[in-house]
Amino acid sequence: MTYKFHPAAEAEFLESVGYYESKVKGLGGVLIQEFETLAERISDSPKAWQIELPPDIRRAVLHRFSISIIYRFKSDFFEVLAVAHNRRRPAYWVNRTHSQ
Repeated sequence: MTYKFHPAAEAEFLESVGYYESKVKGLGGVLIQEFETLAERISDSPKAWQIELPPDIRRAVLHRFSISIIYRFKSDFFEVLAVAHNRRRPAYWVNRTHSQ
């Protein structure tokens, strides 16, 4: 199974990578690795994470970073709706759930 970014989520992800890389050289790469590892785990078991917004929007939390992958499972991929900071602007991404 693969994943696809909502356009705004991809921008958030790239912004986060740039931010962490600007703070500590190499930290952006660590974020990418952790994201990819978690995305692979989501691909293996997309229904394993808690439901954030019923009926089908889920949240998977990265361990080293204060970031979550907000996603929805589709038939052959999962859609990353947001790459959201865990304590800032809660639920700002909700309007993205209406796009198909």
